[in-house]
Amino acid sequence: MSYGGYTQLPSGSTDHDHRQQQVVANTYNVLQSTSRSIERSQQVAIQTENIGAEVLGELGEQRESLLRTTRRLEDADQELSKSRVIIRKLRNEVLYNRIVLILIIILELAILVGLLVLKFAHL
Repeated sequence: MSYGGYTQLPSGSTDHDHRQQQVVANTYNVLQSTSRSIERSQQVAIQTENIGAEVLGELGEQRESLLRTTRRLEDADQELSKSRVIIRKLRNEVLYNRIVLILIIILELAILVGLLVLKFAHL
């Protein structure tokens, strides 16, 4: 039987009621699918956040390591500067000692020549 464009189904419900039930069922299925998708998205977001936190922690450790290395390099640079000053002083002292030694040798040679001249001049 048909009532105002609706067909009477054996259970006493109309064709329109049956379509509404299908729409509700489809909507329910879509909601369940969307819920599962949101849950997966939340899991991915949590995993991404955890990975980001780990990366951030590692970057912090690397930053500290780089800062320590920088401090060590600065200390080494200061020590090298001090060593350069000491080496320069030692080089100057060695040069001074050579000059003094050469002057002493020249003075001894002059004395020796003077003694030889005196000895042969008196003969």
